[in-house]
Amino acid sequence: MWSNCLAYFKERLPEQAYQTWFDGIAVSTLTSEEIVLQVPNQFHYEWLESKYRHLIDAAIKEVFDKPMIVNYSVVVSHKKPNEIPSLVQKENVIPPGYQEKTQLNSRYLFDNFIEGKGNQLAKAASYSVAEKPGQTPFNPLLIYSITGLGKTHLLQGIGNFCIRRYPSMRVQYLTSEKFMLDFIRAIQENKSTEFANTYRGVDMLLLDDVQFFQNKEQTQEQFFHLFNELYQQGKQIVLTTDRPPNELTGLKDRLVSRFQSGLMVDIQPPDLETRIAILMKKAHDDHLEIPFEIIEYIASHIKRNVRELEGTMVRLLARSSLYRKDITMELAREVLEEILGKEAFIGVTIDHVIKSISREWKVSERQLVGKGRKMEIAMARQIAMYLSRELTAASLFNIGLHLGGRDHSTVIHACKTVEKKMLGDNELKKRILRIKKELQPVGSVSIY
Repeated sequence: MWSNCLAYFKERLPEQAYQTWFDGIAVSTLTSEEIVLQVPNQFHYEWLESKYRHLIDAAIKEVFDKPMIVNYSVVVSHKKPNEIPSLVQKENVIPPGYQEKTQLNSRYLFDNFIEGKGNQLAKAASYSVAEKPGQTPFNPLLIYSITGLGKTHLLQGIGNFCIRRYPSMRVQYLTSEKFMLDFIRAIQENKSTEFANTYRGVDMLLLDDVQFFQNKEQTQEQFFHLFNELYQQGKQIVLTTDRPPNELTGLKDRLVSRFQSGLMVDIQPPDLETRIAILMKKAHDDHLEIPFEIIEYIASHIKRNVRELEGTMVRLLARSSLYRKDITMELAREVLEEILGKEAFIGVTIDHVIKSISREWKVSERQLVGKGRKMEIAMARQIAMYLSRELTAASLFNIGLHLGGRDHSTVIHACKTVEKKMLGDNELKKRILRIKKELQPVGSVSIY
């Protein structure tokens, strides 16, 4: 019965929230009127009560056909905090919303895909294909990027959109590895014809990680014929790879040619604003209140991989829960040091920038961080803010704090002002670039 409750939570929560707060909870006592849940610590109990009590009550009412009294039993552990294993994401777990027939995960939707400059074209093309499958020039549609930037999200988002809008449509999502393994099994069992017919009967084929086909000659041959047949019938094909097809070694030229015959779009690593939006949405979805400066701090350090960005948030929540700590800047720094290593925090600091600007503009450091509004002081201060944002991993909040306790909107205004002045003043631009070049080798002081 409790397993059914866990399934109820899985369907309604993001996977990381489910794994953080529900995976591993067991029933210690069950009567006709009461259920006692075993949790790892007091903080975990308080979190469930404050954030998820309504969800727990709803699950119990549905599964047990009646409301029940919910109590908690806290596991007493004699282990020291550093002996408690840290929470890690589980692999090979069937995700919530998984649909056996299509292999799609219903959590991957266009609505919860955060759009930024690096993925706008890929999202627009995916949405266009989903609206009119097989009826656009984008067939095949090929999306490529390094790992962790959202290719699979868009690929499955297309499928989920289609099965909702066109219920009778036959959509099939699979990885290239699964395609190959199914093909090998079909050969072993003398079922090659059945295998071919299975995929030739679909209206939309969504194939993930095509780079896995490299050097698999028989699999490539099989897929080449399948591709041709679906394409000739006007069926939609969407593919993902970790690089452009012409950079995939070990793929036959005629297959690469087919991949290039439609639309190819790439996804670039998200910019700072997009990374912040991703973290803010995750915090919102998990019903968490995390100060903006901490979100900005995390986003400033995790730059290339959305999956790593979200994983950092999960790790932060896990440390907060297991060690019973508030989510603070110090805790965020600890988590980032674990992920990135201490070397990532060695580099230019705001103090370095202030000293350099003070020397170059002949303005005292006290004046730079003070309230003075004289034109030369204000300009030097704005340049210090600009270079601090360019060269350090400090958040806008921290930059403003160092330069006279100003807020982040003042820092943004300063950066825009300096950028604008550099466009019209070549001498100023050279001066700032020279300081920037001098500062970059500086090392080993904390960004605080």
